[in-house]
Amino acid sequence: MLWIIVLIIVALIGFWGISIYNQLISSREFVRNSMGNIAAQVESRWDAVSSLIDATKKYSAHEAETLTNITAMRSKVDRTSEPSAVEKDDSLFEQAMNQLNVVVENYPQLKADGVYIQTMEGIDKYENNVRQARMVYNDTVTKLNRQVQQFPSSIVAGMFGFNQESYFQSSSDKSNMPKW
Repeated sequence: MLWIIVLIIVALIGFWGISIYNQLISSREFVRNSMGNIAAQVESRWDAVSSLIDATKKYSAHEAETLTNITAMRSKVDRTSEPSAVEKDDSLFEQAMNQLNVVVENYPQLKADGVYIQTMEGIDKYENNVRQARMVYNDTVTKLNRQVQQFPSSIVAGMFGFNQESYFQSSSDKSNMPKW
């Protein structure tokens, strides 16, 4: 009779461990999915910059070449990327946008170009989408990190190598929408 009680207790602990493990897997996948959403928005943002480069070629080949070089330096962000990779990509994006501002100052007629206007509106939309996706990412990281740290799920997390994920940090640069 005692061995039946022990067997039931072991089975319950096993089911509990499997349940916690599956919750941790689910939370980790939500984090990866959130980073994938950021990657998709970042890619769309760079596609819009490529359109601006094409519009810029009409006005100045030198500046367009500089922008193309900045675009080539960027690293691809995907669902397994760390926030630091996205922040590095953001820095390159900002360099490209600053270079575009120089071109617009030198060629004011570019600012009136239909492709330029439409693409800048698209970039603003993608910037907002990236910001929203980063907030969702931080929310999903919070949920996973809680599970990894809270007892008793921390036991299962430690046994199977689940670690806390990194957050996107806010900075004064990112607190306001960009003004292109």
